[in-house]
Amino acid sequence: MVVTENTVIGDILDADADTAPYFLAMGMHCLGCPASRGESIADACAVHGTDVNELIETLNKHFANK
Repeated sequence: MVVTENTVIGDILDADADTAPYFLAMGMHCLGCPASRGESIADACAVHGTDVNELIETLNKHFANK
């Protein structure tokens, strides 16, 4: 999987639940909420004041190592 700023959080979690700690680290503690699962990476980062590029890089490294 390749993550972009438009990738939906639910799709990432469905692809690999081991990515949840990356979202928790950015302060997104509501991963089970249907609304959060439907958000894009860019939207979630904007709401939580997190660097979208840093999260994308972290997630893509994670998937590359699978």
